[in-house]
Amino acid sequence: MSDNHAGTNNTGGDTTGAGLETRKLWDVPTRLFHWILAGVVCYGWYLGEYGPFIKTWHFYCGYTVGTLLVLRIIWGFVGAPASRFASFTYGPRAFLDYARHLFKRRPSHWPGHNPMGGLAVFGMLALLAVQVLTGLCSDDDINAGPLVPYIDSSLSGFLSYVHYWNSRLLLVVVGLHVVMIAFYWIWKRENLVLPMISGRKRVRQSTKT
Repeated sequence: MSDNHAGTNNTGGDTTGAGLETRKLWDVPTRLFHWILAGVVCYGWYLGEYGPFIKTWHFYCGYTVGTLLVLRIIWGFVGAPASRFASFTYGPRAFLDYARHLFKRRPSHWPGHNPMGGLAVFGMLALLAVQVLTGLCSDDDINAGPLVPYIDSSLSGFLSYVHYWNSRLLLVVVGLHVVMIAFYWIWKRENLVLPMISGRKRVRQSTKT
């Protein structure tokens, strides 16, 4: 796909302001999920790394993340249009086309998660699910997950190993997420944080959510 109209294109956004509208995009449940999850994940990671030896609150954070994931999966099917998984499930062609326009210095005005952002959402949810499930089965000789008594010690040791290294991978992914937000803000002149606070975003009129 290519740029066909002056001032607009299908992946790079509108450079003139024409053909744009401010739309209610992110509903309240999606915004609450985003910010509560961010806070709980950061706090849980901190407690896991630097917290007390008895990780009671670390486990509470894990239970909270697990609950949030279940709610988000349900909301991904019955929530507002922009929050549904179907709205940001893209094929390889859409992903590559968006990546080709990524470094153009203009806002994308994408109505929801763009193809790269959608892939990041699925990846983040998957990593968090792995973290929660392995945490339930982890045992470090001081703290044991609630499912440890029901599984073999060798399996628990392996899942503890996965839990540790998956937390490192999550840290990398979260870091990339922050870097991309800064990239959009500084390079593409597009603030992705404010819409997740207010729920409203400047988007192209021609694209439906």
